[in-house]
Amino acid sequence: MQIHASVNYHVKKDEPQAFEFEADGIIGNLVSPELETTEIVVHDLRGSEDQPTFRHDGIEFFRAPSRVSDFEAGSSWHSRYDLELKNLLQAKTGATEVIVFDHTVRVDEASAVRRPARNVHCDYSKAGAEQRLLDLVGEARAEKFHEAGYGFVNVWRPVSNIIRSSPLGFIRPASVQPEDWMDINLVYPDRIGQILGLASNPDHEWFYKSQMSPDDVVIFNIYDNKTRPSLAHSALDLLTENAPSVPRKSVESRTLVRFS
Repeated sequence: MQIHASVNYHVKKDEPQAFEFEADGIIGNLVSPELETTEIVVHDLRGSEDQPTFRHDGIEFFRAPSRVSDFEAGSSWHSRYDLELKNLLQAKTGATEVIVFDHTVRVDEASAVRRPARNVHCDYSKAGAEQRLLDLVGEARAEKFHEAGYGFVNVWRPVSNIIRSSPLGFIRPASVQPEDWMDINLVYPDRIGQILGLASNPDHEWFYKSQMSPDDVVIFNIYDNKTRPSLAHSALDLLTENAPSVPRKSVESRTLVRFS
């Protein structure tokens, strides 16, 4: 089954581009690079025999009920959920070590602190990933991660309700050309990070899985220092949907994995 949606691609430019957070010293002030809203066709994997696997495609959807039911109750759930994710990722990716370092709950409401990301991107460039590795494990251990093979893997799951609007969509890596990518800086008051933005290309093959519930998860590769491809992704604004009765809520967790 195919659906129509819109996404916001980045635009290639000669000069450096950035998201500037707390710009001009104003709390909450965000200056964004230029984005291009584009209509796309998206393949729904629900009921399809064509299911990607992490080992071959860098992404996998599966059922994984959690013992955590309230992801919005402060941080008391972090340790329990971290252990679940470590066990899950070791089983699904073959990782020998998993470090869970961030959880973000997103709610698709205008008043929400964190809303779904609506720019087509991948969370780390090569430089951004290498700096994050150093930040997390230090220089001595980082060298061991490089030698063994490491990656950054995200885990995404719905919270509270079935996802009926703004689901998370992905692009098949084989349909992305190297020149489609561009570095986008993340400028914070106290540091600078870097992600990858993606430019529009009609050859991009988009996919998602509809009607994901809180018992469903998707794991996907953000960066791998060996051969596994990175997954460009974005929230999808479905062009055929009615106004949802409840907003989309989700939790995404960022992890660092070592493979041997």
